[in-house]
Amino acid sequence: MIHWAILTGEYPPQTGGVADYTRQVALGLAAAGDEVDVFAPPCDIREEIVDPGINVHHLPDHFGPRGLASLDHTLSQIKADRLLIQYVPHAYGWKAMNVPFAIWVATRARRHAPIWVMFHEVAYPFSRDDTFAHNALAIVNRTMAGLVARAAERAFVSIPAWQPLVRQLNGAHPVAWLPVPSGVPVTADPCDVSRLRARYAYGSPLVGHFGTYGGPIGSLVDPVMQALLERTRAQMLLLGRRSDEVARDFERTHPRFKGRVAGAGHLAPQEVSNHIAACDVMMQPYPDGVSTRRTSAMAALAHGRPIVTTSGWLTEMLWEQSEAVMLVAVDAPDQMAAAVARLLDDEPARRALSERARALYTDRFGVEHTIRALRSPR
Repeated sequence: MIHWAILTGEYPPQTGGVADYTRQVALGLAAAGDEVDVFAPPCDIREEIVDPGINVHHLPDHFGPRGLASLDHTLSQIKADRLLIQYVPHAYGWKAMNVPFAIWVATRARRHAPIWVMFHEVAYPFSRDDTFAHNALAIVNRTMAGLVARAAERAFVSIPAWQPLVRQLNGAHPVAWLPVPSGVPVTADPCDVSRLRARYAYGSPLVGHFGTYGGPIGSLVDPVMQALLERTRAQMLLLGRRSDEVARDFERTHPRFKGRVAGAGHLAPQEVSNHIAACDVMMQPYPDGVSTRRTSAMAALAHGRPIVTTSGWLTEMLWEQSEAVMLVAVDAPDQMAAAVARLLDDEPARRALSERARALYTDRFGVEHTIRALRSPR
């Protein structure tokens, strides 16, 4: 049995990809017979999630002075075997510049237990075209990541693209790739799926998108939807936070498509699974390309949905090699819409894509692979 202390910037009932991932890992370790203590920021939501074998400690602040003092005190009492940090620079507060937290990891944390780090993200990137403030943030982020990486006995990354940077920061020690599994359990009920198709599809093909609709991704979704609705009779189903608002805004902006776009809004995990399973095709554009850290793509993959997505600088070779998704260029909404339209007209192609998607997820991304890697001594 291994006693784990897991540090995370978010944990359910707080929402977010890292929150869902951390709970999955904690549940998997507990199911394997390990003891798990999770340390997370304060939580304003009263409905606390209680899972057998997992002790959740909410700190008095967001990894600030009081939080770090509380963390030191509790860690000295529980005597953990390993300290596992879920690292995302902005998750630890202070507008992604919590240098005291990184210093604490580099100095005091190592006194409590060997440190293992999962880098979901490493640092804000440098750019000649960016503002001074953003490049200053990039410098601070790299300093923080360097302190944390050099303190780590073992380091993992969510995508291979982070490996060279983390090796550079931690002194060229081995850095393992640990793909992120889907945060949405595959629990779809056939009766519920049929009900949802009747509610949203109206006898037409149903195309889904699962995401958060913020920033660059939001700006990609709108033109693809326009192009797709122009050339097909498909209905669109938007899933994820704010999806209901986005659907209403889209119809106000493009009244000719009124009645053809629906947003499900916030859903429980079971209902997310039902909604994904109800879609004929998932349309998932990403500005830097699909990659194994995109939990929305992982959710569609785990459900065996045919996926049309984008290829970019973060896209790993396995996506093309496996032929588990249909790849198109990032800045080509017409090309993506045309690819979705072709799939809607070709049921055998959809079935084949679905089978390859499910097989790839099972072979490479299931949470059992994560638990096996973490419980391995090397």
